[in-house]
Amino acid sequence: MTDRYHPLKTCYSENPVLVIDTDASHRELLNAADQRLRAASDLLETLYCLCFKQADAKDIPNIVNALYLLVQDGCELLQVAKLQLK
Repeated sequence: MTDRYHPLKTCYSENPVLVIDTDASHRELLNAADQRLRAASDLLETLYCLCFKQADAKDIPNIVNALYLLVQDGCELLQVAKLQLK
C-alpha cells in the first residue's frame, strides 16, 4: 500500500480495506472526522439520558465497540488533516 492511503487502526485484517486517502482535501478530512465524532457524542448523550432498567448487559460491548470505531476513525482523520498543515 502506498503512503497515499493510511489504513485505519480499526481494520483488523492484514490487508486493510478501510483507508484514509491522504490526498483528500483538508475540508473533506475534517468533515469526515466531524461526522464520526459527532455521531459518537450523540450516542453518548442518548445513553446518558436513557434509563438503563430496560438495558441488556450483552448490549454494552456492542455500544462500546461502536463508540470505539467512531472515535478512533475520527481521531485518525484529524491526525491526517493535521499532517497536511505541516
